[in-house]
Amino acid sequence: MPEGHTIHRLAEDYLASFGGGKTRVTSPQGKFTDAATLLDGSELTTAEAHGKHLFLGFRAADWIHIHLGLFGKVNFGDAPAPPPTDTVRLRLANTTSYVDLRGPTTCALITDAEKKAVHDRLGPDPLRPDADPSAAYRRISRSRTTIAALLMDQKIIAGVGNVYRAEVLFRHGIDPYRTGRDLTPAEWDAIWDDLVALMREGVRNNRIDTVRPEHTPEAMARPPRVDDHGGEVYVYRRANLPCHICGGEIRTADLAARNLFWCPACQRR
Repeated sequence: MPEGHTIHRLAEDYLASFGGGKTRVTSPQGKFTDAATLLDGSELTTAEAHGKHLFLGFRAADWIHIHLGLFGKVNFGDAPAPPPTDTVRLRLANTTSYVDLRGPTTCALITDAEKKAVHDRLGPDPLRPDADPSAAYRRISRSRTTIAALLMDQKIIAGVGNVYRAEVLFRHGIDPYRTGRDLTPAEWDAIWDDLVALMREGVRNNRIDTVRPEHTPEAMARPPRVDDHGGEVYVYRRANLPCHICGGEIRTADLAARNLFWCPACQRR
């Protein structure tokens, strides 16, 4: 499932390609046809993200709410658009570009009130200017749940997925099995600030890189990471490999139905 930086990048890309002009809106698959017909020919006025939720704004108060889930894909291309396949849930097109959406968990036309309800059930997003990290910490500091599980709870903090969860805990030497109530305010502030910086870089580069300059392949004279998820990381999907810092073995375990990665030596309780 894409992490929050990918959805914010998509919001920027949608607006850059389709903002400010009339847009052809269709649903070749047919599951979004009624809404597409209502929006066809209107202008995309804004696009925004909150965590893993994307909102495309048309006219005064019409929003397409998209959640990619595990299988959703978005593909941009230059006009003229080729004939769509019958798997395309939503296509936007204009004289210069087209974009196809396939397989999302959610693709729905919603109102302002319905959009607000989605925002209200999500935690603060490190990439949004209206984010309040103290709201997340109030819930974390009262919880007996592990910090690793809390970071993945979108009601507490929105947009953090498995990669950022593993990497930010490693970068701050925090054992993923510590409970939320054992996390100090200073530790939370450091984690939040780091997430803001890392995820902003993720939006810029459209990939996740979490290693510090002194730990890049060039600085350490080591081979670069080869992985379909992209950038350089410390622990994510590096189970049984040596830690870049201490040389110990990276561990993995199942936590909250997701694979957790950490270094027991660098992330002590």
